Amino acid sequence: MNYMFMYVMLNLINMVFLIMILLVGIAFLTLLERKVLGYIQGRKGPNKVGVMGIIQPFSDAVKLLNKELFIVFKSNYNLYFMSPLMMIMLLLSMWMLFPFITNLYFLNYSFLLMIVFMSIMSYVVIFMGWSSNSIYSMIGAIRSISQMLSYEVSFIMIILILMIMSESYSFMDFVMFQNYFWYMCYLYPLLISFFISMLAELNRSPMDFIEGESELVSGFNVEYFSGGFTLIFMSEYGMIIYFSMIMLIMFTNLLMNYMFMFFWLNLICFIIIVMRGLLPRMRYDELMYLCWKIILPMVLMYMCFIMGMKFFLSLLL
Repeated sequence: MNYMFMYVMLNLINMVFLIMILLVGIAFLTLLERKVLGYIQGRKGPNKVGVMGIIQPFSDAVKLLNKELFIVFKSNYNLYFMSPLMMIMLLLSMWMLFPFITNLYFLNYSFLLMIVFMSIMSYVVIFMGWSSNSIYSMIGAIRSISQMLSYEVSFIMIILILMIMSESYSFMDFVMFQNYFWYMCYLYPLLISFFISMLAELNRSPMDFIEGESELVSGFNVEYFSGGFTLIFMSEYGMIIYFSMIMLIMFTNLLMNYMFMFFWLNLICFIIIVMRGLLPRMRYDELMYLCWKIILPMVLMYMCFIMGMKFFLSLLL
């Protein structure tokens, strides 16, 4: 009984510790983005609050949460208020799948659960756009459906290819299978395709059509403010860190070495931020052409090749 109690308490501490690290990581990721974009544009970025602006994200969070909360006229207010909560809960549920410190989350079907949570996220964006009763929000939400569903196909196909190679649905099995040779060494076209699909899923430049500020003011979240906007903002930046971790798990063995893992994780996040400052927004037809005419056929060819190789080797062995 004492052993069971200690086991449950240790996993609860692990859960709280993970959430705290995630929230602090999101805060400093926003600071990093503002600093990097500032230097790209020839300015310093936040540098007044604290030493070199180090506590700027926390002052911004306090300012946002202190804003007045009121009901938007003609909005479907139940769904309007629940959607940001659903978004942050989905993010935290996805983070709970990672195998950190204790073995409570060593799930055998962690990748399948991740795909389910990822698919539900697009519905939450639609709920936010529709419940706001704003034409800008609705256009942003409609764009999100076509973009996210298009790139989810190639995204999931790449995951399926690596599942076939690893013969498992678990994060840890993916990592252990790459003990001697990383997937990124010989599947680098899939790595590049995965990174492009990841940018489309995250709605980051040059594929940020959902939040095209020159066309849609702010996209699907234009009617959100105060706590609702804070939760959406945290969810978006939390997903950047999450997908960077997924990329490391799928193509490397760095989960076994935390120091190198955090270095590469920061490097991927830095590349995503720099791309926002350097690349112009694509045309919408180019975005769809890239998905359906270039990435998806290449991924399908890889899948046929790897399934054929697996079948041939099974006959020999």
